[in-house]
Amino acid sequence: MPRSILTVDDSKTIRDMVGFTLKSAGYDVAEAADGNAGLALVNQRKFDCIITDLNMPGLDGLALTRAIRGSATNRSTPILLLTTEADPSKKTAGREAGATGWLVKPFNPEKLVETVRKVCP
Repeated sequence: MPRSILTVDDSKTIRDMVGFTLKSAGYDVAEAADGNAGLALVNQRKFDCIITDLNMPGLDGLALTRAIRGSATNRSTPILLLTTEADPSKKTAGREAGATGWLVKPFNPEKLVETVRKVCP
């Protein structure tokens, strides 16, 4: 059974690119258009890895990460922040919220798959 990945991003283009990349690598991919929809999916099922944008309307990536870390089902699930932000203070805030890793957009498809394989063997 393939590993399940949740991608959360308010950009349909990014969701499509991440989804295509991960599906091509053999992963089962679910998508959410914002943090609230992502949290609803996380509360319904267990994922092997979650990839979220940082800046989204409503529940942003940091708030989503904190909420996931507070739930029993996905508390230890790897969470990768995929964002245009490169500010060290944002990375620190991501780590403090419980993020496992940080990837900068535009992303390299091979690097994305490599990172997912590292955190979700």
